[in-house]
Formats: sequence, structure tokens, C-alpha cells
Amino acid sequence: MSELFSAPPGDDPDLAAARGGDDAAFTRLVEPLRAELHAHCYRMLGSAHDADDALQDALLRAWRGLAGFAGRGSVRSWLYTVATRTCLDLVEARGRRALPMDLGPASAHAVLGHTPLTEVAWLGPYAGAGLGSGPAGPGARYEQREAVELAFVAALQHLPGNQRAALLLFEVLGFSVAEIAAIMDTSTTSVNSALARARRIVAEKAPSPSQQQTLRKIGDARVREVVSRFAQALERGDADALITLLVEDVTWSMPPLPNWYHGLAAVTDFAVSVPLTSCGSWRHLPVDANGQPAVACYLRPGDEGEHLPWSVTVLTLRDDRIAEVTSFLGDEHFALFGLPRSLP
Repeated sequence: MSELFSAPPGDDPDLAAARGGDDAAFTRLVEPLRAELHAHCYRMLGSAHDADDALQDALLRAWRGLAGFAGRGSVRSWLYTVATRTCLDLVEARGRRALPMDLGPASAHAVLGHTPLTEVAWLGPYAGAGLGSGPAGPGARYEQREAVELAFVAALQHLPGNQRAALLLFEVLGFSVAEIAAIMDTSTTSVNSALARARRIVAEKAPSPSQQQTLRKIGDARVREVVSRFAQALERGDADALITLLVEDVTWSMPPLPNWYHGLAAVTDFAVSVPLTSCGSWRHLPVDANGQPAVACYLRPGDEGEHLPWSVTVLTLRDDRIAEVTSFLGDEHFALFGLPRSLP
């Protein structure tokens, strides 16, 4: 068995106190694991808001069931069992989350006046401030930040819940097949089958190299320069400056709007027609979203007043240029990143 299921510390006073009903002791047990458990829920569900709900529900289930915790494994493995099963219930009830490219072909020209599709469950951005840069376990294939990258989380949404859970538990968290079978209450044969199918789908839909590999190759200084130049081009309405940052097959999407753009000509037409000329005055703050460079975009439609939250725009880089722009529209995303409600 891996160290994730190593014998629990039988003399742990917090565990003993929590079993006796001490909620402060339970909080102390959970707190060191909260960030990674929340990230696991986000990977499973594709939404930070859903991850909040799932983690709260999972911890409530864990607290209520703590007296029955058999102690055959670690508290960490037991909490992942509860969190995974909670997420599987939600996946079954709510289905998968989408990006605009999952719904239909790209638009060749700017679409004006389009209406958000509120009936679609959209993929959302992730702050992930508490995540480490390395793997979560000794057997993990993915780094923690790699496993919240947009392409990876979007690929997971194409998997049924059991395949999603098996892949994450094995390749992101480093659990063994036997441990995953126990967590998911199934057989090792079923886990191996789910893993094989999940790997094929993710390999097709998640590009290589990962953003973490790309960002390390580019270097922090160049990444900051690209983000700054992108923001300045939008603020100045400078199409030429923006185009120099983009690859030829760039994409731009804006969930919850269904239209998206693919290729330099289509993206340029959209950028010139909408954000660069017709929206108003932009201001930006750099942020880290999904382990990738991003900007929080604030908009002032008129000539006076404050700039208000508009989108969290995540940039996917290829070499040192922008290959994907994903603008998550809506002020509800800003609280996730601890961003101000307005800019003067």
C-alpha cells in the first residue's frame, strides 16, 4: 500500500478529540488538506462555486461520520473518499461543464449582440492560490498546477464521473488502483478499465507540453511582458499591438456567450469590432488563474464613473505568444480571486 493509506497516527489528540465531538479539533485535522481537497472537487466538477458546495457537503458528511471512521487508512485518504463520492453524486445530478467550442463551430466574423446561454453549465476559472507546484503524491504523473490548467480540466469534462475520478485519484493524487477501488467501492478491474479509457480521451483533448512546462521555458519575465502587452493593447485599442502577440491559429472564447473565434483573421475581426472599439474604457489587473497567466478585466462603458468587473481572461501560451484567450464573463468570478469590486 502507498503512504497515502499508511497507518493513521493512533495517538493523534486532534483525531481523538474530533471523534469525541470537538469541532475545533476536526477543523485542525482538515485545514492542512483543504486547498488540495477543494482543487480535487474543482477538477471533478469544473466550477469553483460547485467545488465550494461539494467540499462543504463532504466535510459535513465527514464530520457526521467521523465516529465510524475505522482507522484502517489515513485521515487524508478517508477525506478523499468522502469528497470523491460527494462529487460523483453531483456529476450524476448536474452533468458536465462546457466551453463554447464544445457546442458548435467557430464564427468567422464578429457576432454582435449575442445573448448569454444561461441554460448551459459552463466551465469556470480557478484561483488555486493554495496549490503547490509539485505533484501531490509520489506516484502522481501530473503536477498540482498542471492538473487545474484549462485544457486538462476541460478534457476531464468529456469523461463520465467514474473515469474522471479514477484518472484524478491515480495520476494527479498518486493513489494505487487498489486504493481507488476501495474509494469508489468497485473492483480493481473496473478501475483499470476506467483509467485506460480516460487516458485515451485526455491524451486527445489536452495538448502537450503543458502550460507549466511552457511557462518555465518562457521564463517569468517574458510571461509578465506578454500579459502586460495584452492588457495595454486592449486599454489603448491597439489592434496591431494585439496581433503581434497572437499565433496564427489563435482562439478566443467568452463563456457564457456561445460564439467563439478561431484563426487570426476571425479573432482580429472580433477584437477590432468589439473589445478594442465599442465596449468603453478598459482597465486590467494581472492574476493567476488555472495555473496560467490571466488578467482581470474591468470595464467603464461611459465617460464617467468607476471601472466595474467584466471578465477573468485566461491566456494559454505557445512558445511566447498567445494561443488561446478564454474570457470568463461575469462579476461572480472576481470574488474567487479576492479582486476589488471596482477600479477608479
